[in-house]
Amino acid sequence: MKIIIFGSTGMVGKGILLECLDDRRIDKVLVVNRSQVGITNPKLKEFIQQDLFDLSNLREEFNGLGACFFPLGVSVIGMSEEAYTRITHDLTLYIAKMMAELNPGMVFTYVSGVGTDSTENGRSMWARVKGKTENDLMKLPFKGAYMFRPGYIQPLRGIKSKTGWYNALYIIFKPLYPLMKALSPKTVTTTTDVGKAMIYCALNGDEKKVVDVEEINRMAELV
Repeated sequence: MKIIIFGSTGMVGKGILLECLDDRRIDKVLVVNRSQVGITNPKLKEFIQQDLFDLSNLREEFNGLGACFFPLGVSVIGMSEEAYTRITHDLTLYIAKMMAELNPGMVFTYVSGVGTDSTENGRSMWARVKGKTENDLMKLPFKGAYMFRPGYIQPLRGIKSKTGWYNALYIIFKPLYPLMKALSPKTVTTTTDVGKAMIYCALNGDEKKVVDVEEINRMAELV
């Protein structure tokens, strides 16, 4: 299978990328980023694009894809609703519509978040925008569209967050993660398990279209 990842320089995206590169069932991995991911692998083909709202130059490269993994996103902190919507909803739908047009038989997996508001009417701005994004993605003619809603994600395999104080927290919680998972298995997962769960959806499909932490961990065990 040939897959594409948007946002592979982020913590979650890099975790997904590493799992895809290790999986023998995935033959080719394309990544589209604004900066280099810093990984060399014969399966990997990287495209640096400063303007992700114009990918017309890559249309031919996007043919023949079996799955698109989309962990690309921004923090809502300090952003207006208009600016947050442009990146979270508008950019995602621009890319997803292109993927659906070129590869209608593909699987699209989107990283949303726990607390996402599917009604689009709640008080939380980020949750409403994420909810609209999920709803609009599921209307597109994909073979399957899966909305991942992780909670706490522990980075593994040497992956670090781009945000310094996040890294400090991850270092603190790393030795506590086994206890956290034992006490609250429905709220915590890892970058490795998110990647494996996405591969599971791409290869096998699942009747669960909104994938919470418990489902992420279940799917990861099946890969």
